[in-house]
Amino acid sequence: MRALGDMKSEVGRLRLRALLPAEPVWLRQVHGADVVDAACASAGTAADASYTHGKNIVCAVTVADCMPVLLADERGEVVGVAHAGWRGLCAGVIEATIAAMGVPAGRILAWLGPAIGPADYEVGEEVRAAFLQRDAKSESAFTPARPGHWRLDLYAVARQRLAASGVARVSGGGFCTAADAARFFSYRRDKASERMAAAIWLA
Repeated sequence: MRALGDMKSEVGRLRLRALLPAEPVWLRQVHGADVVDAACASAGTAADASYTHGKNIVCAVTVADCMPVLLADERGEVVGVAHAGWRGLCAGVIEATIAAMGVPAGRILAWLGPAIGPADYEVGEEVRAAFLQRDAKSESAFTPARPGHWRLDLYAVARQRLAASGVARVSGGGFCTAADAARFFSYRRDKASERMAAAIWLA
């Protein structure tokens, strides 16, 4: 992902564009759960996920510790992508994207892209409380770090939400952006604005 460069730069986006069938539908990500049809969205639409039933329409999100979740219908009728940081996960962005795709969840395959791993992702008590208020089962994704702070496993939460939605085939989830500086940008590690991109489309 990082080899193409920073997706916030013109050079990085031009390199990515050269590999794609069309210009990606870039969203103005706001860490929420809104989902848009990429065929109807314009550049800068405020949302954190998109889907499409159309050919050669590129759904994309940018990330630098948050998790990209790519979703594909096994019959090739629809694909989607979600930008899933803790706020989006807590708000239900994965569930909302699956619902918007409009096919049985059992037909969907999911891939969890590079995100900050549980060994490097420390959050406050308010984050844990927000997750537990929505779903008590989320407790298993938290481990104590220091007083008032917890280590959060974004991958574990994503798998819980996918399973609860009926998506059984899930891959990926073995990366840590903060720990692997050679391959990934990480906002928490570098305190910089560089971003990677995850994209999906129907050919």
